[in-house]
Amino acid sequence: MANIDKGIDLANQLQAAMNPQSSTAIPRTPAKPTVFYPPVSFHFAVTLTNVSGAFEGSFSEVTGLDVTRNVIEIVEGGENRFTHRVPGRVKYNNLILKRGLLTINSPLADWCIGALQSDLANALKPKEVTVILRDHSENPLMSWSFTNAWPVKWSLSPLAADTNAIAVETLELAYSYFTRVKV
Repeated sequence: MANIDKGIDLANQLQAAMNPQSSTAIPRTPAKPTVFYPPVSFHFAVTLTNVSGAFEGSFSEVTGLDVTRNVIEIVEGGENRFTHRVPGRVKYNNLILKRGLLTINSPLADWCIGALQSDLANALKPKEVTVILRDHSENPLMSWSFTNAWPVKWSLSPLAADTNAIAVETLELAYSYFTRVKV
């Protein structure tokens, strides 16, 4: 690239020497674009409204960050070449959070178990959940905010004597919708 720029500079100098009235110069090559590296997916944090504790947001895996718009097909009488496809409702999958089983008091686990074992005589208390993707310096890159989240499932990984695995609890939350927030 440097040799090309030197050649352009030489051509511009020759052109200026031969025709001093001419102001047309050969443009230089544009600067190199900055290099983009996609963020890593293992550096994230999870927060819930009104849930505090040293380990409450320590999850090893978050899944369910997806949204799908249904497609409605309309068949028109007399038109056999195609069906009309129009946008339908939006569907959100459940948010699934996995972490090592906390053996200490966990307000989050208590909220989940309480909601799941409730007879629904009392209203569920939904929470706002935020998932934050971070860079190598702990700075937030992007976050997703889940509105009106409530537990639909709690499970524990199998307890097996023949494995050397950590006991993992899985919390599955339904929610109304999520929004992506650029930080």
